[in-house]
Amino acid sequence: MTLAGSNGEQAAAQNRATILAAIYRGAPISRTELARQSRLTKQGVTRIVDRLLDEGLVTEARRRRGLRGQPAIELEIDPDGVYAIGANIDRDHLTIVAVDATGTVRARLHHEERFLMPERFIALMEDALSSFLRRKVIREERLAGIGLAIPDWLGEVPVIGRPDAYGRWSGFDVRGALGKITSHPVFIDNDANAAALGEIEYGVGTQIRSFFYILVNACLGGSLVIDGVRHKGASGLGGEIGWLPVVMDEGPLAGHSRPLGDMFSLFILLDHLRAHGVAISTPAELVTLTGPARALVSAWLRRVSAKLAEAILDIGMIVDPDGIVIGGRLPVLMIDELLLYTNEEMTRLGRPSLTLHRAASSDDAAALGAAAMPLAHRFGLPTAEPAQRERVPLASPGRLPPAALITSFSGEAAR
Repeated sequence: MTLAGSNGEQAAAQNRATILAAIYRGAPISRTELARQSRLTKQGVTRIVDRLLDEGLVTEARRRRGLRGQPAIELEIDPDGVYAIGANIDRDHLTIVAVDATGTVRARLHHEERFLMPERFIALMEDALSSFLRRKVIREERLAGIGLAIPDWLGEVPVIGRPDAYGRWSGFDVRGALGKITSHPVFIDNDANAAALGEIEYGVGTQIRSFFYILVNACLGGSLVIDGVRHKGASGLGGEIGWLPVVMDEGPLAGHSRPLGDMFSLFILLDHLRAHGVAISTPAELVTLTGPARALVSAWLRRVSAKLAEAILDIGMIVDPDGIVIGGRLPVLMIDELLLYTNEEMTRLGRPSLTLHRAASSDDAAALGAAAMPLAHRFGLPTAEPAQRERVPLASPGRLPPAALITSFSGEAAR
């Protein structure tokens, strides 16, 4: 982590954020190491640390043994110093987590329910907040805020089975509605961007600085991370791999270009299985499949891996990231199988240069990333984005997704 501080009095807030972020990312860490990394004086670091200790954000964990002289006292973030709530609403579920200052999940509520309407979502959020406080999972005076990970155009993209009434999401003021049930700050971002943020803070992103995150949820999403910060592009729509056109090789659409998300997503897989007589509706049920039904899943994963490999190689040639991370609600065993097939396809094409990784927090990736938003702001991390305090989910009229996306997510291309 590259740090830069200032000894000027007017930079007190910046210096405090620099030290706090260094402890958050580098703990356990001593005052001497903080001074060296931040380029602040040892006395200046000591004053800042003392204030952070008084505020309960930082704790003196232990003395480092085995060195000459007086053992250095190591500093860490106090897990109970601050809390955050993260929620991920999607077309097939709602997941709400309460985390402490280190990102450890203290409580989790999950609703496996398709096409939750806005009013029910708010009611469930209010119940969750009340439950967390009543059970003393979090302390309200220490709550940094509520993060929400939500797909853009949630009520507009014509996914499989979407009821007409679901279009109410397009005109729903989700930020305003959340503001009525809590006085704490609300942070909003796209679900793939939130999942990538969680990976930056708690997953593969702690080891590699630049990666492309592929989110396999009800629909397909993506996010680009460069030097530890998400890169959203000039219009804020960077990373939308689901809109990337690919050419179909077989079926009724052979020879035609379709969005990658039109053949690869959780909804597409479940629809493919239903078309072949396997009636399941949740990711958890995928794990229970055996025999011919499980073989159907493997064949589908192998087929879509060819198109996914093409997309990954295109990303690699343009961006050249350290790796590709795949996560989401697709079960872990199937993500691993998909990684295997995709690696094989990239090798067959003679370009196995990119490394593929399974996301560290697949199932709840977006919810954990949502909770990471308030923490990033509270700790002054480079991943904190001011726009998250004002952002609302994209909807029509205004900025529309590519026309190709508004065709059909019938799954016909993946059958």
